[in-house]
Amino acid sequence: MTERIFLSSPHMSGNEKSYIDYAFDSNWIAPLGPNVDGFEKEIAEYAQVEDAAATSSGTAAIHLALELLEVGKEDTVFCSTLTFIASANPILYTGATPVFIDSEESTWNMSPVALEKALKDAEQKGKLPKAVIIVHLYGQSAMLDELMAVCERYGVPIVEDAAESLGSYYKGQPSGSFGKFGIFSFNGNKIITTSGGGMLISNDVQALKRARFLATQARDQAVHYQHSVVGYNYRLSNILAGVGRAQLEVLDERVLARRAVFNRYVETLGGIDGLDFMPELEGTYGNRWLTTLTLDPEKISVTPGEIIEALAEENIEARPVWKPLHLQPLFEGNDFYAHSDYEIVSEKLFKRGLCLPSGSNMTEDQQSQVINKIKLCLNITTVIK
Repeated sequence: MTERIFLSSPHMSGNEKSYIDYAFDSNWIAPLGPNVDGFEKEIAEYAQVEDAAATSSGTAAIHLALELLEVGKEDTVFCSTLTFIASANPILYTGATPVFIDSEESTWNMSPVALEKALKDAEQKGKLPKAVIIVHLYGQSAMLDELMAVCERYGVPIVEDAAESLGSYYKGQPSGSFGKFGIFSFNGNKIITTSGGGMLISNDVQALKRARFLATQARDQAVHYQHSVVGYNYRLSNILAGVGRAQLEVLDERVLARRAVFNRYVETLGGIDGLDFMPELEGTYGNRWLTTLTLDPEKISVTPGEIIEALAEENIEARPVWKPLHLQPLFEGNDFYAHSDYEIVSEKLFKRGLCLPSGSNMTEDQQSQVINKIKLCLNITTVIK
């Protein structure tokens, strides 16, 4: 069998070992240390925010953001429905209830129309959410101007889930820097990785000081171990932060590589009637973390699932678009607000969507294998080399 082609595999720069060696040579093996401090400072500079706090995962960063916003039992938090479950699980950690908001087609992200309906309904009930979690799906920025305007009218803070969109820009401003808090993920499949890790960013320096306190078991200022509030073990290790520092050095190169992968898919498959790639909103610059597309069942008889199976036979990894959270068994019965009365956009994208291998370390030959197999599935005989 040919070498496996992954959806999004880690891509090392070659400089990671120097930062790891620094941690070992200086004996900063325990959690925290100079690499953590440096990584936080460098991410804050890249994202153009005042401060950043390194965490053990993006999920941990979202949880801390909700804790800082004092989300708790009896509260609600609105969240994009078309996303990975890690966007919403931290809501459950706090004891609050998620309410899910549909997508719109121009970005596949949270619909300002659906959000407006949900907030208007919440206001009438006398119970506005404590936060709105806006996801930037697959590296594409949501309609931030419209979403922020809606949230500002109702006085609800935004947590920006930029787990997939580090390196993306909205009207010249870095992803993650618009909300009260922003989060990044450095999971192994992300555009840069620390193996596992995340980052909480904000212009509120005091809030992030509190986040670090909560993330290190909430230890009070005392010689002995004293704790007055619940804390968490959420900080990133000094060794993994070193990997992140080396990865951050090549982030812009990785974005260019992923965009090149996307562009080649568009050049070779974009002319097929009924096959449409995820759009890029005017004024935005996406990192194209994953190349995603939809298949119109009225024009293409092959389903995304059949293409995924065909690619798997060639040892090629592909996946469906995220299953909307309001359809997940875990959230059965939770409130959901659709984009319109006649169409649920997130469900349509899920049924029609397909994620293709998109790694920045993909070779042209590997991408040609993917493209030719898809063409074969669509009964297109021309192949590329």
